[in-house]
Amino acid sequence: MRQILHADFDAFYASIEQRENPKLKGRPVVVGGLPDQRGVVASASYEARSYGVRSAMPTATALKMCPNFELIQPRIAFYKEISDQVLELFHEITSVVEPLSLDEAFLDITDISTGVKSSLKIAYRLKQKVKSTLGLTISVGVASNKSTAKIASSINKPDGFKILKPEEELEFLKPLPVNFLWGVGRKTEEKLHSLGVQTVGDLANQSATWAKNYFGKNGSQLLLRARGIDERPVSLIRVAKSISSETTLLEDSANLDDILVLAYGLCEEVGRKMESEKIFGSTVRVKLRLSDFTTFTRQLSLKDSIQNADEIYKICRVLITKEVKFGRQFRLIGVGVSGFFDKNDSTKNLFLDSGQMNLPDL
Repeated sequence: MRQILHADFDAFYASIEQRENPKLKGRPVVVGGLPDQRGVVASASYEARSYGVRSAMPTATALKMCPNFELIQPRIAFYKEISDQVLELFHEITSVVEPLSLDEAFLDITDISTGVKSSLKIAYRLKQKVKSTLGLTISVGVASNKSTAKIASSINKPDGFKILKPEEELEFLKPLPVNFLWGVGRKTEEKLHSLGVQTVGDLANQSATWAKNYFGKNGSQLLLRARGIDERPVSLIRVAKSISSETTLLEDSANLDDILVLAYGLCEEVGRKMESEKIFGSTVRVKLRLSDFTTFTRQLSLKDSIQNADEIYKICRVLITKEVKFGRQFRLIGVGVSGFFDKNDSTKNLFLDSGQMNLPDL
């Protein structure tokens, strides 16, 4: 039986800032952009969260909820340094580590664990090591698969600690709200509720046919995870599916030239990232958000692969120009490239298709 550990830092950016400045301990801290420049919350301390402040919330909204918070501009390079130190601690335990982001990762401890008690000791020592070495807390969950381990780590945050025996996992999952499951976002949750499914146990009781009818190809995975089944291994190398960048305009704009100037800057960021990683992409997409918060994506795919900013911009210009119409005011622009493959495999430079894709936000 596999033993998978999920480690997730508590309010990572905000906790680092509280560690760096002891005067901030116990105070509501928000790491994010300026409220008068349409900034958003990147991280909120648990003191700020008690007021309802959450990540991805507009900073201006957070300010209304918690007028006395301490606002700190993000220092991503510094947080990355801390994250690298964390990974070193993880690799002292096992070489099988899959980072999901700067502040969370999966560790496969199957080969070094002799059972649940052994896993408990490994997880506890990791928490203590992170605390003593970095002065930060992590929440840890251990289970027989990635999905359940991730849920276990989230149960008792902050500073959570949950180790599950394989025979306990189903009973642990059953009473949880269905949105605890990996892959259940707001829209999926609303649909499940409309079908009378409130808990993970409710979903687990449904049939495979029911899941396929209502959720298509994703239905079977939702059902398996509700039943505590997730066969995905901890991956040593995570291959990026896309590289993207986006920006929120200081003021809503319908001016095509202004929008294209911003788009080119985003293309430069994406191109630099692709060049540094020595990868080429075959699909370019733009994300556009209107002043009423309507958000949509447009994409164009090629048979040839591209990499530099000018090539990316040529396609973005076509996609964006089609969408700038009378009466439309834009507040956000995003640019992304996906469909990565070996440059040596490309042969032609023909447009395949364009239009709207049902993709996650950039």
